[in-house]
Amino acid sequence: MLTWIFGGVEQNEVYEKTDKTNSGYLELEKAQVNWKLSIDKNQLPKKALEKNMTTFRSIRINGEEIEFSDGFTDLHTEVYRQILSNGSFGLELAKKSIIIAEEIRNTPLSRPNFFNKRDSLNELF
Repeated sequence: MLTWIFGGVEQNEVYEKTDKTNSGYLELEKAQVNWKLSIDKNQLPKKALEKNMTTFRSIRINGEEIEFSDGFTDLHTEVYRQILSNGSFGLELAKKSIIIAEEIRNTPLSRPNFFNKRDSLNELF
């Protein structure tokens, strides 16, 4: 989704890799993205825990958070269903995402460098 909206990857850094959490930074053509992915429910935001949510997805654009967790529970299942039925999804549409995931998987850890980035350490996550 991010590369469709904000363009290709210009920089890819990974700050954390554990069994439950990965985090890093992607600089895209039209956006700078601090990201965090976790399967640890204890890392969900307080507002998600209060609503007994099991997942939380949001994006912050110019300081405004857009939360879009609803409707994504069965998204992967629906995508796979479309692929298997020769629907509109195919490898070419997923290629950029697969490349980014592979790069993240194989990128050595780096320390965050915030001097050239819009967000400060206090604004991360």
